Amino acid sequence: MNAVIIAVIVMLILSLLRINVVFALVIGALIGGLTGGLGLAATIETFTNGLGGNATVALSYALLGAFAVALTKTGLPDAMVSSVIKIVGREGETRRKTLSKALIVFLILMMAIFSQNLVPVHIAFIPVLIPPLLKVLNQLEVDRRLIAAVMTFGLITPYMFLPVGFGAIFHGIMQTNMQESGLTVSLSSIPTAMAIPAIGMVCGLLIAVFITYRKKRQYETREISGQQVTQVYTKRSITIAVLSILVSLSVQLFLSQKLEVEGMIFGALAGLSILYLGGVLKRNEADAMMTNGMKMMAFIGFVMITASGFASVLKETGHVEKLVEDAAGLIDGNQALGALLMLIVGLLITMGIGSSFSTIPIITTIFVPLCLELGFSPMATVAIVGTAAALGDAGSPASDSTLGPTSGLAADGNHHHIWDTCVPTFVHYNIPLIIFGWIAAIIL
Repeated sequence: MNAVIIAVIVMLILSLLRINVVFALVIGALIGGLTGGLGLAATIETFTNGLGGNATVALSYALLGAFAVALTKTGLPDAMVSSVIKIVGREGETRRKTLSKALIVFLILMMAIFSQNLVPVHIAFIPVLIPPLLKVLNQLEVDRRLIAAVMTFGLITPYMFLPVGFGAIFHGIMQTNMQESGLTVSLSSIPTAMAIPAIGMVCGLLIAVFITYRKKRQYETREISGQQVTQVYTKRSITIAVLSILVSLSVQLFLSQKLEVEGMIFGALAGLSILYLGGVLKRNEADAMMTNGMKMMAFIGFVMITASGFASVLKETGHVEKLVEDAAGLIDGNQALGALLMLIVGLLITMGIGSSFSTIPIITTIFVPLCLELGFSPMATVAIVGTAAALGDAGSPASDSTLGPTSGLAADGNHHHIWDTCVPTFVHYNIPLIIFGWIAAIIL
């Protein structure tokens, strides 16, 4: 048996059994190394030496978390929530439910998109924004599966396509791991390659909005416990917050697009510096606040570091090359079949570990050599790897792109995680991603 296949299957099964992803990766790497003939000592040494591969990404996440928590201190999220509620409330009073529904869906979509780049708080905005709006959603008889689909689109598509915020991290991971696997690509080429898969996500969103969940759905009105305390804000604090975001975004864009280097660390540092200089962060509370922010993103960082060790063990076994040779022989040079099989494998892996970011170090080890063997262009290879990694992020019960929406929509107990979030997002996004990712692989 091929050590790569065994390691991935073990990791996938453990993840599906709700074993912590970090433990699943460690156990999978251990079994893969032993199966590949490395021996216990060599497996552990290889795994340990490989842990530093994603250290930059882990630090990026930690600083991003600190910046996100620091932004909440300015009151910016609360100001945005208040604005949304006021706008929807005014429209609701006129009983123009269709317009109100369209408005609230659009506002939630914009918040989800901005959470990945403009205001990089990821899913942290959901517990603040969604629970206060549940009563309004009930009055408008909005199907919450639609809101789940909208938020998941906003949490995934921006990092796939846009090279800022979490997208800068995603594209940076792709470039680094593909280069380590034998293919050099520029950061500026990744958005172009991911444009067609992103169109697939847009198609899935349009189907959810205008066809699948356009009908009204009634929910029982219940009280919501554990409401968060609102943060007091002023014009000055909001101005400083907006300025810090603009500075952070500008630094990221300059470093990633002009210099083609990872810009998230220094972008977050620039944003934090503005908050410090503006007086929003006080000396006696800044340390604890930043520590809490880093804790918020720590798990993702640990998963990515562990995934780097996992990939190192698979490479060291030498079974990656063997797998590529066997797969190439099975595909028999058929690019269309090869692209489809790689996308399906990416779907299974990401569904298991629940993180597209953590999937990249694993699949690039296998897919890049296979793409080179099959004669895919660099752009087509980027599309295959990026799409395969993003596949499964929607629909996975362990993904923060599904857990986040559920955390807000289920605040009153009227929303089921599997059937109301995971199944709808799987159907509307993973299927179009496979189709459009396959098209991109063929035509690029």
